[in-house]
Amino acid sequence: MNRLSVRLVLSHVLVAVIGGVAAFLVVRWLAPALFDESMRQGTPGYGGGRGPGQGMGSGGALRDQFAAAVDQALLVGVAVGVVAAAAFGVFAAQRVIRSLGRVRAATGELAAGHYDVVMPEPKEPELAELARDVNQLGQELAQTEATRMRLLGEVAHELRTPLTVIDGYVEGMIDQVLPTTAENLAQITDETRRLRRLGEDLSALSKAEEGRLGLRLVPSDLGAVVSAAAERLRPQTDDAQVSLVVDSPAGLSATIDADRVAQVVTNLVGNALRATDAGGTITVRSRAVGGHAVVEVRDTGVGLSAEQLSKVFERFYRASGERIGEAGSGIGLTISRGIARAHGGELTAASSGLGQGASFTLRLPLTR
Repeated sequence: MNRLSVRLVLSHVLVAVIGGVAAFLVVRWLAPALFDESMRQGTPGYGGGRGPGQGMGSGGALRDQFAAAVDQALLVGVAVGVVAAAAFGVFAAQRVIRSLGRVRAATGELAAGHYDVVMPEPKEPELAELARDVNQLGQELAQTEATRMRLLGEVAHELRTPLTVIDGYVEGMIDQVLPTTAENLAQITDETRRLRRLGEDLSALSKAEEGRLGLRLVPSDLGAVVSAAAERLRPQTDDAQVSLVVDSPAGLSATIDADRVAQVVTNLVGNALRATDAGGTITVRSRAVGGHAVVEVRDTGVGLSAEQLSKVFERFYRASGERIGEAGSGIGLTISRGIARAHGGELTAASSGLGQGASFTLRLPLTR
């Protein structure tokens, strides 16, 4: 009884039965009265006082015959209507069930991992919308699967490099090919730190994407936080002969997790430094715009193409397409965007093109 096909057929039959019963009752109640009225107007002797045996008897018999004929006609009509409604219901149910069967088959293919299945759109608008949703789901699952496979490959690569170095040094020391000196042990320590940093970044990425960052939100001077985070990287910019301009006046109050915001600023300035050649400039500026605090990190570096802009926040994506040994795990921007969104803000990127530099803008709600 709960099957959709059965309910569709029963609904058509029920409509037909209700319509037929209503028609039967109305006609059965109204037809004799109309017939009597017609006989009184059209037959002079009918009910005209010629005696009880004249006109009324024949009129009563004729009236009964008419009522019986109407009853039979109505019964036949109702039966035909019910059969027709049932047949139409079966036809309509088959069309709907056939379309739903295609949806079920498509979702089964998706569940089996065949994300390239495309479901044809039925003629029914509601089912066509469902088919479009299923097709979009397949495309998104395919993209998610591709991202997952790329993520596994990137993680494997990031792990392989330091492990290879550690294994080589340890094996060399065991075989006494390499001396157990402070320099060699320091190399192993550096690679161990890299592995630990990768693990911490992956943990932070997981928390950011699942909304489990656990922010400690307190009213803070955002300008001072941004300025301090940027200034910590000034020794590195000086070594790279890159000019660092910090324009972040104190007094810009916002309810934030100061450590997390400093992490975002540090990551943005670090990325800008890696993208900027000697003689370039990195500008860090914070200001209030409407109800938001806006922190902008702009550089005069290599810039980003339109394709790179669309992918720059993806996990393990590097705009240069190269792997830089100490450049980080490639998920810093993904984590930074998660931190921004956890604050109720957003992190966006902009660039006029390759060779035109790039800017990253962090928007956070101000303290009301």
